[in-house]
Amino acid sequence: MVQKVTENNKSPLTFALLGCGMAANIHADAIQEIEGATLKGVFDPNVISRESFSKKYNITIYSSFEELLNDANIDVVCVCTPSFLHAEHTIAALKSGKHVVVEKPMAMSSADADKIIKASQDTGKLVTVISQIRFSPDVQKIKDLLKENAFGTVSLCSLSMNYYRTPEYYSSSNWRGSMTLDGGVLMNQGIHGIDLIEYIMGPVKEVKGKTGTIVHNIEAPDTAVAVIEFECGVLGIIEASTCAYPGFSRRIKIQGDKGYVVLKENNIEKLMINGEKIIDKVQSEQIVKTAKDPTKILCGLHRLQIENFVRAINAKEPLLVDGVEGRKALTVIEKIYNIT
Repeated sequence: MVQKVTENNKSPLTFALLGCGMAANIHADAIQEIEGATLKGVFDPNVISRESFSKKYNITIYSSFEELLNDANIDVVCVCTPSFLHAEHTIAALKSGKHVVVEKPMAMSSADADKIIKASQDTGKLVTVISQIRFSPDVQKIKDLLKENAFGTVSLCSLSMNYYRTPEYYSSSNWRGSMTLDGGVLMNQGIHGIDLIEYIMGPVKEVKGKTGTIVHNIEAPDTAVAVIEFECGVLGIIEASTCAYPGFSRRIKIQGDKGYVVLKENNIEKLMINGEKIIDKVQSEQIVKTAKDPTKILCGLHRLQIENFVRAINAKEPLLVDGVEGRKALTVIEKIYNIT
């Protein structure tokens, strides 16, 4: 394993991965591109999977989660296990003296998210919740335009997440489709979009929703709609599904009395200000790979977020997405699901 050296000649932060599924590959690819970070090892209970993963990235295999946590040379643990294990594994890693990067959702409830936040405070170790889309340059551009009142008085914000998952997707793992383990269309597939609209529009004042399990033979909802009111006065709508064949792009549309913007996945598709079309990518709707196949995700935005985490650990810049930020989307989802 080639160890990278930072500009100030300090040893890079050493990362280990818990879990070696889809998300772990994205984390590993991102870490390998970051100055000040190096990937050392992985643990997954599936022996075949962890051996294959370790060969791919030329890293150490741990025989157990406990062995990983007991390695004093590990600074950061990336929690890439199934959703229902995130809270348990994150808290254990924090209490063992590691900083933690945890995939969304950070927990299956806001109550468990609070336990993570407390563990971070008690141990003095940082935790960041993967919210990589926030780091998109186009998302930052939209936030700047809103600060400049470029769209005039904004009245509407809509979020559309019309995805497709096959029956085989849900039957591939015994936790998929479970309400308590998977959380359904909003907790699993839609949480990034919900995090994003609240990040862009600000705190939520009120939200009311309706969910259903309409197509798939699962316990959790595969379809959801909601009406949302932000504290800034903007009204919004949310629609989400894993039943929309063949799967469509996530879109956020923000409309004001002087213009509008449409964000397609991570990029601005349309932008009009004062009657002038600044961006207008007119094209027929194409199947976005991740709308149908969740494995088709690049690591670039993960890299930006983990870079911020590395700098925050080294006290070079503020941590942009901590546990408090990661918790926000959970509370919105719980309200839509009518969970109190």
